[in-house]
Amino acid sequence: MFLCAPVIPANPSPTLAEPYFEDGFLGLSQKELHDKLGMPQAVRDRKSALRVFTYYPITDWSKYFSKLVSPENGEDVYAFLREGIDVRYSFSYAVDPNDENEDRPLIVRLVDIEFSQAVPIHRIPTLVPEFRPSTDHRSPAFRSNVWLLLFKGTPSSAARFIVRENGKDQLDWTLCFQLFSMQGLPSHLTPSESIDRMEISTQSLQLVMRRQRYTHEPISNPYADHVEQETIPAKPLPKPVPIPKYEE
Repeated sequence: MFLCAPVIPANPSPTLAEPYFEDGFLGLSQKELHDKLGMPQAVRDRKSALRVFTYYPITDWSKYFSKLVSPENGEDVYAFLREGIDVRYSFSYAVDPNDENEDRPLIVRLVDIEFSQAVPIHRIPTLVPEFRPSTDHRSPAFRSNVWLLLFKGTPSSAARFIVRENGKDQLDWTLCFQLFSMQGLPSHLTPSESIDRMEISTQSLQLVMRRQRYTHEPISNPYADHVEQETIPAKPLPKPVPIPKYEE
């Protein structure tokens, strides 16, 4: 169920904060995010490892529920209406584990974006202004049967702060967009394939290539202006099997 919330402008006013990447969200503090988008309509709390959430009005969360759990467990939720589609943003936070203060800053580590109905791949850049995929055919892209993973831009050393992976300091971390399809994705993608939700996060190309090569299939960038097709040389015809001649 989507929240019945006031419509927020599709392009919020800029902020002086400096996020890690061009998406404009990852690396912002919660205060900087609120300065940029205004106060959220709700806060949600994940109830299990699955996608099961409880939603709270922001006033109830601030006064009561945030005191029952760690503040970083709450995800700020914003509702937008764009081109007739309800688009819901949920922001997850990271904290410095060495900071034990009650008011330690929360830093945006992941943005979960859901659509009220499945939308084709080609519509997502207009529904999510922060999603500006690379149009370079050399830009790394991967797929499974239910998602696409698209890398964009150069790594940021500062982004290691929001990464939970062990050994993160030995890896480079880059802006990533992950698009999910509940109906599954075919091996040959078209611009009309349906997407139900997406995530903006940071991931390591080194990690994908080294440890996740069996689950992440490399593909051509589906948003490339043009995809260079490799010319497959024609296979030589097999030599005919000689037919023996017998004397009559």
